[in-house]
Amino acid sequence: MSVELNELTKKFGDQIAVNGISFTAKPGEIVGFLGPNGAGKSTTMKMLTCYSEPTSGTAKVCGFDIETQSKDVRAAIGYLPEHNPLYKDMYVKEFLGFIAGIHKVSKPSKRINELIEMTGLGLEQHKLIGALSKGYRQRVGLAQAMMHDPEVLILDEPTSGLDPNQLNDIRQLIQTLGEKKTVIFSTHIMQEVTALCDRVLIINRGNLVADDPIEVLQQRVISDHKIYLTIEKKVNESAFAEITDIREVKKISEVSGYRYEIMAAADIRKDLFEWAVRNNQVILELTKSQVSVENVFRQLTQEKNV
Repeated sequence: MSVELNELTKKFGDQIAVNGISFTAKPGEIVGFLGPNGAGKSTTMKMLTCYSEPTSGTAKVCGFDIETQSKDVRAAIGYLPEHNPLYKDMYVKEFLGFIAGIHKVSKPSKRINELIEMTGLGLEQHKLIGALSKGYRQRVGLAQAMMHDPEVLILDEPTSGLDPNQLNDIRQLIQTLGEKKTVIFSTHIMQEVTALCDRVLIINRGNLVADDPIEVLQQRVISDHKIYLTIEKKVNESAFAEITDIREVKKISEVSGYRYEIMAAADIRKDLFEWAVRNNQVILELTKSQVSVENVFRQLTQEKNV
């Protein structure tokens, strides 16, 4: 595993910011790290990147302990914090050269040019960082995080301030990086989670309340399955009764024409397909309504106590 947390805890006086969370993340995995403001996301990331010491518990990055081998941990991680710290009086290419020197990159010019192309900074590379838009400053932050080709990328709100076109470019970049590296990123944009993540972690009030693939996460808050069935021709009463007799069906309503909304205790699309074959029906639509990640997030983070 590239990242391993075991009962990691952070207290500020009597306040528990992170309460004994444990999870792992492996290479080739993009993990979304979600939570309301103040839930403990940034605090967890700061501990993983050795900017803050844990009160108790352990964490390892690429096998290195964050407390006893912090130098090795920092070398293995590329970090983009929520508030992107950049030298605004430096030019983009100058700044990246400075970062390359810190990391002792063997072929700095080549690496800088690679990153400028990867992050779409070509037209901005000779500008002062302070003159860039927020979206382009974010790209500079991503470039510095990737300078030393780390095995693990920890990105705190990496798409903040990007316009739709920039957003698409950065999404593609994160997906490409996630094919080989371990990527952990936080976001408040739920579409990002659906588009990018293999797995989702949700933290609330310092407690880890979910650690699942998106499909599993959605199932956790589903009580009924809503299925839409549209057929080509009218059914007789006996054929209609066959649907209502399916054990899991709770309710069936005609939406319009030959379109029906079916509430069921399980996903019965296979049963409906077999029903259509028996009754010589052509199915024009057979879909199951999906629970949005936003709804899952709200339900899991609005519970009174976790």
